[in-house]
Amino acid sequence: MALGSLLPELRPGGDGRMPLIERVARWAAEKPDAPAFTYVDYSLDTKGAHLTLTWAQADRRARAMAVRLRQAAEPGDRAALLLPQTLEYMMTMLGAMYSHVIAVPLFSPDLPGHADRLIGAYTDAEPAVVVTTRNALSHVEKFLADHDVPQPREIVFAEEVDESLADQWRDEPIGFDDLAYLQYTSGSTRRPAGVEITHGNVTANGVQLWSGWAPERPNPELVSWLPLFHDMGLISVLALPTVNGDHAIYTDPLSFIMNPMRWMRLIAERPGKNVYTAGPNFAYEYVASSATPEKIADLDLSGLTTCLNGAEPIRPSTLTSFADALAPAGLNPGAQAPGYGLAEATVFVAAAAEDAPPRVLHVERDALTAGELRVCAADADRATALVSCGKPCGQYVAIVDPETRLERPDGRVGEIWVHGPNTAPGYWRNSERSQDTFGGVLAEPGDLPAERWMKTGDYGVVHDGELYVTGRIKDLIIVDGRNHYPQDIEGTTQEAHEAVRPDFVAAFAVDGGETERLVVVAERNRRVPLGRLDLDEVEAAVRGAVNVEHEMAVHDFVLIEPGGISRTSSGKIARAATRQRYLDGGLPTTAARLASRG
Repeated sequence: MALGSLLPELRPGGDGRMPLIERVARWAAEKPDAPAFTYVDYSLDTKGAHLTLTWAQADRRARAMAVRLRQAAEPGDRAALLLPQTLEYMMTMLGAMYSHVIAVPLFSPDLPGHADRLIGAYTDAEPAVVVTTRNALSHVEKFLADHDVPQPREIVFAEEVDESLADQWRDEPIGFDDLAYLQYTSGSTRRPAGVEITHGNVTANGVQLWSGWAPERPNPELVSWLPLFHDMGLISVLALPTVNGDHAIYTDPLSFIMNPMRWMRLIAERPGKNVYTAGPNFAYEYVASSATPEKIADLDLSGLTTCLNGAEPIRPSTLTSFADALAPAGLNPGAQAPGYGLAEATVFVAAAAEDAPPRVLHVERDALTAGELRVCAADADRATALVSCGKPCGQYVAIVDPETRLERPDGRVGEIWVHGPNTAPGYWRNSERSQDTFGGVLAEPGDLPAERWMKTGDYGVVHDGELYVTGRIKDLIIVDGRNHYPQDIEGTTQEAHEAVRPDFVAAFAVDGGETERLVVVAERNRRVPLGRLDLDEVEAAVRGAVNVEHEMAVHDFVLIEPGGISRTSSGKIARAATRQRYLDGGLPTTAARLASRG
């Protein structure tokens, strides 16, 4: 049975039909002095310098940027954002949305670890204009000179746009089907795909998010450090506050990586507010491991209403460790909200945001890999845990057999299909892939829409009216005719030996002739010194654990140096990219490190 329904306000004539960018002008008129966007800059002050724009200031800056962009580009042209994560980034996004110039949210070329993604996305978008800052200009010029990429007609410096240009802007009609920006997907080794996000998509997803995140709570504020070039980060900061004219406080990812407690401190600084935030699973694990009693002694997290956990498999151990670590600081046990989303749905699909502790279901692993959910005791032999991602809001989710296109009954695994006003129309200049992903048709729709279903490529199952995500279809490991979810093997691996770094394991299959063969790549845990590391002992522990838990042999186990696992922009393990580097012999192995030490 499908989950969800459409929101009345998103139907024709509803309040949700006002395009998001038009709401900026509305809040500028209705609450001009209320704070809109605050950027916290730790490079100016180690305690964080708070730089704030009111709604009136944000609207004026956005209109000035719209005029400047139209001086350099025509409606329908693309503007690539190659600038750091500051207030200028958000004002450029809003200006592009006003101007009908299609934004391409990217990043400054000096951001480490994302060079190939930048080259692919930039080339695919063919931008007419680049928006950057003076400080980042040298990196942009080097990027344009060193790579065979389209040359822009003009480079615009975001911080130098004259605000008086706003007086020249004349509002133009914004259609729900007009493209707002291209969201390039992360993590794939194939050609990057620019998801076409319309004004209708981003408006709908913002409304859906607030409707699913306890909207009756007063004085909501959003706190984020997520990258704005990633779907979850962009929608959190751009769409959530703009729906109702609320306040977004954000910093940059590097500030969080350098000190994860800054995230918690920004939340604790909002007394009397209901704070919303979001992050991938690894971020909550990082905070939990850093939250010593001394660091949380003066924190009050009682105002944290919802912290969405998404963008990768959600580990029950992470939910527990985060709750236990932050409970002394007043964290509400019901604040954690496991969720599910993807760029093709703008971002948000479902979340368990019900002011209740996350639901964890223990099921029989063998039955699950055979396509059936069977609940069992937590301590049962070969049990595996699934975390509920709650229910969709303002959209439909169906579990479908991809071969027959028939909806699967509750308790049966199938592909997750999504239908709603937030699902994108397609991929930029890629009609074949667009049809394959966004052209899903149910064979027997019943009361559901028959067409325009977005096929996610994820396996999932519905139980007691809630969605459980079981894994990526393309990542499924099939050995000797049996299915295995890689995250199960990765979980077994990281628990097998203390030398394996938690949440930094990639399991994948390689061709073995008659059957696939399992390869496990794991990062070394820095807490185990190289001097007392026994590689043979670690490998034996991993092989033994996988053999016992999953009844399969590990063809190859590779321990590599910290930082060696490929990850996506949202922090997910990029299994396909890691597999390719393994096949190419490009992984930084710990064995090589030990050999170099003599």
